[in-house]
Amino acid sequence: MNAIKKLFDIEFPIIQAGMVWCSGWRLASAVSNAGGLGLIGAGSMYPDVLREHIKKCRLATSKPFGVNVPLLYPDIDQVFEILAEERIQIVFTSAGDPSKWTPSLKENKMKVVHVIANKKFALKAEQSGVDAIVAEGFEAGGHNGREETTTLCLVPEICETVGIPVIAAGGIGSGKAMLAAMALGAEGVQVGSAFAASVESSAHENFKKAILNSGEGDTKLSMKTLIPVRLMKNDFFHRVEKAEAGGATRAELLELLGRGRAKKGMFEGDLSEGELEIGQVASGIREIKPAAIILQGMWQEFIAEKERISNLSF
Repeated sequence: MNAIKKLFDIEFPIIQAGMVWCSGWRLASAVSNAGGLGLIGAGSMYPDVLREHIKKCRLATSKPFGVNVPLLYPDIDQVFEILAEERIQIVFTSAGDPSKWTPSLKENKMKVVHVIANKKFALKAEQSGVDAIVAEGFEAGGHNGREETTTLCLVPEICETVGIPVIAAGGIGSGKAMLAAMALGAEGVQVGSAFAASVESSAHENFKKAILNSGEGDTKLSMKTLIPVRLMKNDFFHRVEKAEAGGATRAELLELLGRGRAKKGMFEGDLSEGELEIGQVASGIREIKPAAIILQGMWQEFIAEKERISNLSF
């Protein structure tokens, strides 16, 4: 049996990324109800808001779901207390060192997955005791690796490096891409951008429409002096790019970034001054669909393409 389906007790090895300002209880429950694994994105939620989303998600689905927690979160102690109190069984961690938190999460009977972008942190994550790893390539939206390693290069190297299941992420928004990831050794895929533009996504309609209207080259890795993040190009992006090219200090970039920039863009719909985090695959998204339709379409294409490949003669 597929290792990711078995680990999470799900029908399809497709995980919805826990994206800030996009991944609330509506999206997570919709993906889980469709047979994948939905994740609530805790990175854009105060602790009390996170608890509310967990409770609503539990009412909306009887299927497994999880929570994504960036380890740089300022109220991390409160967040993990809530996850324990709410008896969350699946946690995806990112943006930090998993060795500090994984043991206590495992003590609370949680299955833990950590997101990495290079071999060094894959090994650290495995040593910390996580159950699986998300190998996220350079194509992905949001926070990214400084090495700029593509998914095609990263996934097979991580699969050869660790002995636990690997979930591929970055540039995966179709069944064909999913099949490619599995051919590279992944046991499942994590999908972000396609679900960010779904009906159930909590992203602002302006942002969803911007995704539909985006084209090739409209995203770029930015803010490498701080924490690298792939952004859609807009006025804010160009100011950051100009500042970085001019040798701006970390403090100057932090001042330019200010507070609430991601909320302003993705949740409030300010397409000029907001931070718009999205992956390269956005250029291929042309319709806002229900999450279930997105997942089912991916799986059907995966099966069809798998059959086509198996019938090829050489």
